[in-house]
Amino acid sequence: MSKIYLSIVVPSYNERTNLRKGVLDKIEHFLSRQKYLSEVIIVDDGSTDGSIELVEEFIKDNPRFSLVKTSHFGKAGAVTSGMLKAKGEYALFMDMDQATPVEEVTKLLPLVGEYDIVIGSRGSKRQGDPWTRLLMARGMMILRTILVGLRGIDDTQCGFKLFRKDVSDQLFAKLEKFHNGYKEISGSSVKAGFDVELLLLAQKMGYKIKEVPVEWLYVESRRVSPIKDSVEAVEDLIRIRLNDIAGKYKHL
Repeated sequence: MSKIYLSIVVPSYNERTNLRKGVLDKIEHFLSRQKYLSEVIIVDDGSTDGSIELVEEFIKDNPRFSLVKTSHFGKAGAVTSGMLKAKGEYALFMDMDQATPVEEVTKLLPLVGEYDIVIGSRGSKRQGDPWTRLLMARGMMILRTILVGLRGIDDTQCGFKLFRKDVSDQLFAKLEKFHNGYKEISGSSVKAGFDVELLLLAQKMGYKIKEVPVEWLYVESRRVSPIKDSVEAVEDLIRIRLNDIAGKYKHL
């Protein structure tokens, strides 16, 4: 039996609008033209808008795709569930909205021999990004450096990250253990802490991380609230900093 080369994990929470735009068709069209075997794991994060039915209908005719159903744990829990189920030699997680199109993985894959983790970077000029999001991003970079000390990475929040599978297994298993699994949440939530904590742990474990510029186009989302998300981001960074000072990441 041939081995899967690339696994793609896509978290999905109330993504009916994006699904109706044909985002899964775009992923399938790209992967069908590649010479390697691949799989796509859609992780439904407790959707309530009919998203599950749309995904289930799609995978009937697309055997490369599978669906994992979880309670509403948020992006961190959904991504972790999918990454730990991935079977490919390399595992990518990406956002459903295709703000960074799946084709951009061709920029990352050639580097995973030299690096353990290759992440997409949106750069300072983010096409279509409103000034409020740009301000949030710059503030996040400054606070991340001051509070957490995560250095050498400009864009931690781009939802397009590729891992060597053995690295992915270790990282996500440790994060899941650290959080004692993930707790159910209510409503939508855009948590900045997940990516920062993931990359900080990767650095502490000695993994080599490479940041690569990728195409990115702002996709409007009702889930982003500049004030609420900024406050939560600061809270997340402080929590990560306190955990680090207490040496909690060293014992994972």
